[in-house]
Amino acid sequence: MEITYTQVGDYLLPEIGIPEKEARLSSLTKWGLTRKHYLKDYCPKLYTELKLSGELFLHCYEIEKQACECMRFMMKQMVNRFPISEDLKNTDPLAWVGHMNGLKAQVEEVIRADLIYI
Repeated sequence: MEITYTQVGDYLLPEIGIPEKEARLSSLTKWGLTRKHYLKDYCPKLYTELKLSGELFLHCYEIEKQACECMRFMMKQMVNRFPISEDLKNTDPLAWVGHMNGLKAQVEEVIRADLIYI
């Protein structure tokens, strides 16, 4: 590994940058970021290993993909298992939103327990 330097005044500064994979961490969404923060706070050894090997983004991205897929699949199952009338959307939209938010919260809790916090 060769390090190059740039002269700034009287000093030589190494030309270093953020590795491409680390820069992509900013493109993660809810589930990937939640996994990253969990690893950083509760699994520091694994977090450090993944970060040093440059695989932290890939790991978090894979968890994010799995979580989104599970979210879609489980929401369909929950809506089928606990149906609500579409007429309610027109007559009492707040009740409909409350029902759907309750289902979503249950699915998110399962995803957190089974994918994120393991």
